[in-house]
Amino acid sequence: MPRPRNTQISIEDTLFYHCCSRTVRQAFIAGVDDFTGKSYEHRRGWIETQILNLAGVFAIDVAAYAVMSNHLHLVLRIDIELANRWSDREVVGQWHEIFKGSELSQQFAKGEVIEAYQVSQLKHLIAEYRSRLSDISWFMRCLNEPIARMANKEDNCTGHFWEGRFKSQALLDETAVLACMAYVELNPIRAKMAKTPETSDYTSLKIRVKAALKGQQPAKLLPFIGDERLNQSKGINFALKDYLELVDATGRIIRDDKRGAIPSSASKILTRLNISADNWIKLTSEFGKLFHGPVGTSQELTSYCEHLDKRRRHFAKCCQYLEPSR
Repeated sequence: MPRPRNTQISIEDTLFYHCCSRTVRQAFIAGVDDFTGKSYEHRRGWIETQILNLAGVFAIDVAAYAVMSNHLHLVLRIDIELANRWSDREVVGQWHEIFKGSELSQQFAKGEVIEAYQVSQLKHLIAEYRSRLSDISWFMRCLNEPIARMANKEDNCTGHFWEGRFKSQALLDETAVLACMAYVELNPIRAKMAKTPETSDYTSLKIRVKAALKGQQPAKLLPFIGDERLNQSKGINFALKDYLELVDATGRIIRDDKRGAIPSSASKILTRLNISADNWIKLTSEFGKLFHGPVGTSQELTSYCEHLDKRRRHFAKCCQYLEPSR
């Protein structure tokens, strides 16, 4: 039986999560219907636009994403500190970006007088909005529901477009986060939808490459902040250049269907993580097969399972690919 979502997401253990949603009835996100000849490629644009819009509304950062033909992948980071820093008025403003809210919240947003007997109700409402704006389930709901409505309208049908539950995996350490990000962004390469990472449409990697050519980083994606950790804003503690080189080298090996070798010029991150190139290729090409639950080293996984009172699962043996080289 699937576990309740609140037993899978624990911000005390990690802020990073890999989420995946798949369509039902082999519904198209992209591709061409062999029977009608109709192209559905534009739906990938719908999803990418919605992902980036929600990144500007929720206290949830998008680290990586890939929109495939019948499923999508996301690597998300919960920014609980941002949610707590927002003023009450900012919380209501963020919520109204995607929902109408209540009559009371609309009054508050307009600066109208709130009666004394309504203050308690308003505070409860704001607390609820604040919680939802840092909730991955609400993020995925706000991503999937509008897309389902648009797709059903276009297909002139009703019913489910997405599977009922999105998949959620806790990423417990840096190696798990980076391996999952690379796995997500290299999905189009493995699916032979693109030849190189930088030409992979509807992926975060393509947006990162496009911005990097201008010496920038995308405003709506969680940034890479280099190897320095002190006095840094939130972000991924590796250099963007090193990550792009590593993913490009990995993508070329996966694309050519051979083991190959990661060139030394692109292996700075692997050296810092003390992980072998063979393990890295295994992780980034088979991440979805290796792991079906929380991902991290044996120590991190044990701590996570004990904290949430979860039984260890058989896939714990795959942790060996995340362990530092000896």
